[in-house]
Amino acid sequence: MRMKEDDDALQASIKMLERTSKGVECSELEAITFQGIQAVELRTGFLRCYFVIPIHAADQDGNWHAGAIATLIDGLGALTVNSFTGKSKASVDLTISLYSSAKIQEEVEIEAKVVGSRGKLTSALVEVKRKGNGELIALGKNWMTSKL
Repeated sequence: MRMKEDDDALQASIKMLERTSKGVECSELEAITFQGIQAVELRTGFLRCYFVIPIHAADQDGNWHAGAIATLIDGLGALTVNSFTGKSKASVDLTISLYSSAKIQEEVEIEAKVVGSRGKLTSALVEVKRKGNGELIALGKNWMTSKL
């Protein structure tokens, strides 16, 4: 029976990403952050997508704003955990390291995967890399728990 539950959670996550990328059934912040994201591969506990950094995500220097990166990492971590657990979760610990900047209209590859699960806690690792040369831009680790 676990196979059916896995499939249902995965399908729900796919629909959630599609709706969020179109600004449907999500907050304004999520709609702005996820606008135009393209899922390339999504399976239970794993997500790979491409994203062209939009102009509205720019900081004062024309780079991808750190807050926008953090919002995307948190959201994609949650989506990946949801595909694994089938349950909505809330972030309890989010750690992000920024290694490089990225310019507006630059394309990045984002990979998120569940790396641990213990009781009600599940952890996802999210890597943001420059598409083409694979240079690491940001790395996030997100611990999540069941919403109460």
